[in-house]
Amino acid sequence: MTTACSLRRDNVFVDPQINAAISRPEPSTLLVRMVTDPPGRTVTPALARLCVAVHVGPAVYMVCKRGDQRHSGLGVHGDIDVIPAFTECVWEPKTEDTALVLALDPSLPGRIAEEYGKDAARVEIRNRFQIRDLQMENIGWALKAEMEAGYPSGRVFCESLGTAMAAHLLSRHSSLANLPEPSNSAMGGHTLKRVLAFIEESLARDLSLSEIAAMAGLSVSHFKVMFRKSMGVPVHQYLVRRRVETAALMLRQTNAPISQIAQDTGFAHQSHLSHHMRRVLGYSPKAIRNLTS
Repeated sequence: MTTACSLRRDNVFVDPQINAAISRPEPSTLLVRMVTDPPGRTVTPALARLCVAVHVGPAVYMVCKRGDQRHSGLGVHGDIDVIPAFTECVWEPKTEDTALVLALDPSLPGRIAEEYGKDAARVEIRNRFQIRDLQMENIGWALKAEMEAGYPSGRVFCESLGTAMAAHLLSRHSSLANLPEPSNSAMGGHTLKRVLAFIEESLARDLSLSEIAAMAGLSVSHFKVMFRKSMGVPVHQYLVRRRVETAALMLRQTNAPISQIAQDTGFAHQSHLSHHMRRVLGYSPKAIRNLTS
């Protein structure tokens, strides 16, 4: 996994490593990076790639400016920003912020549009702030898993996912998009953010379903239905996956004993963590740690 860290210059944080990696001309249609920025102001110059940034981990209050648009709000795990090519960004997280950044060839949506008889010159990818899009999120997590495993499936697999991301951007987040009205059967955006932020803050605790449902102001039975419609998985599966992913991050970034990491991420014991990590990620905790050694 490649993680880009910020450097301070004149009280403004910049990301020289990620900027250089994304900006350089490459034949690849897709670049994948995990980026962590400290609190404060981070400036990303106008890049020659179309970028999708998926928020990872704890909730962070963020102020963001792109072009003449400005947005502020709580970013929770899975929130997505879409940054059109050649758009300067200013990010101001209140606490440390981590994002999975997917950088695409900006001509890819236009080439896909031409295959469907559309005018590529009319394609404009929209600037999006902290949206929820389950299909884009799933593509992002698949690419994150592939990156962390060392790209065992090869270039074709990654570029296929990049093409799928570009096609979805074209159909849902471009000047050619024809968006349906939001469904009333799923949780509202603010309610969902509140629930997801609560889960992230409480991963180490023995959470009850009634506690989580209370954050949404819903009965347990109603909440279970609404959460699944909003996130595509039952709440217990989502909770286990986030605990596993958080434990995997701690295994890669710290030398803490596996038993301690299990306890800190809400698992009963080390073998409990190992069971779920093998099921969710396909690797044992020791294997995850060895991937980065």
